[in-house]
Amino acid sequence: MKLTGVELLRVRMPLVAPFRTSFGTQAERELLILRAVTAEGEGWGECGAMAGPLYSSEYIDGVEHVLRAFLVPALLAAGDLTANKVAPLLAKFKGHRMAKAALEMAVLDAELRVHGLSFGAALGSTKDTVLCGVSVGIMDSIPQLLDVVGGYLEAGYLRIKLKIEPGWDVEPVRAVRERFGDDVLLQVDANTAYTLSDVPQLQRLDPFGLLLIEQPLEEEDVLGHAELAKHLRTPICLDETVVSARSAADAIKLGACRIVNIKPSRVGGYLEARRVHDVCVAHGVPVWCGGMLETGLGRAANVALASLPGFTLPGDTSASDRFYRTDITEPFVLEAGRLPVPSGPGLGVTPVPERLAEVTTAKSWLA
Repeated sequence: MKLTGVELLRVRMPLVAPFRTSFGTQAERELLILRAVTAEGEGWGECGAMAGPLYSSEYIDGVEHVLRAFLVPALLAAGDLTANKVAPLLAKFKGHRMAKAALEMAVLDAELRVHGLSFGAALGSTKDTVLCGVSVGIMDSIPQLLDVVGGYLEAGYLRIKLKIEPGWDVEPVRAVRERFGDDVLLQVDANTAYTLSDVPQLQRLDPFGLLLIEQPLEEEDVLGHAELAKHLRTPICLDETVVSARSAADAIKLGACRIVNIKPSRVGGYLEARRVHDVCVAHGVPVWCGGMLETGLGRAANVALASLPGFTLPGDTSASDRFYRTDITEPFVLEAGRLPVPSGPGLGVTPVPERLAEVTTAKSWLA
């Protein structure tokens, strides 16, 4: 398979409601979508980077630049290409995992469509449906939070994740537990908002029977997480810290986590995400699939990944209407707390041309 060109599409999609985390509030999602074209067909990729370098050091303008200047030209010059060759071909360019992930995703989609294989089949799927949780942002008040959580539970979501930060942690968790009971699968996500000086406050979360606390400390503070784990009963789950299978293995060995959140864009692509999964399974560490407010393209790939055997906890693989009134693909619809794993070739979904055109703000062709 030879890559003949890559189309970059800048997309802006309004969110159903503003989404607030410890690093900011989003009212819309700006995205970079890739269309990789080969002589045999085409494939789609989606970049998880945000408009600014808040969740990670990558951001959309930077991703577009590195794709134009380095990554896409390297693949165009490579001749015969497969998805498994993408990472080695791009390895000389340091970092930029989200940019690399989007490009690999598009190549993998094109390749699998040619061979009539689905993402799930290629990655090692063992399920037809996946368990779905939902991520709930920081709210203006406890009553508002309880209304929102109640709505998601009524919709059928099997797990609730609350975003937390200093000043919004114990009280919202207590309120959700008191209103909805101990049987609700509940976890919290700090997005690096705490330090080791906050141990006493984080210990106050232990009595609530949480599934996990996600990424309480800075992403590079692996030893800090290992120390924190000694003081908490609540399992620590790492997100931003885990950027590869090797970093996952190191964190597990150091005792920095008992659970891992796998986001393909964060680790450099779906093939590396599968390796992270395999490392965790080998160490008996459960994993779940995180989300980056993806469109139906990224959601299709995430659902396929979440159908691997090590994904035993509900992920942030929510339905399309969790974030978008109108998705760019046919929507993913929650049924009994689950989403179906696409079975068609490649991603099993493609953008609806009219919907994609409505939200596309710019596009360019690299050949």
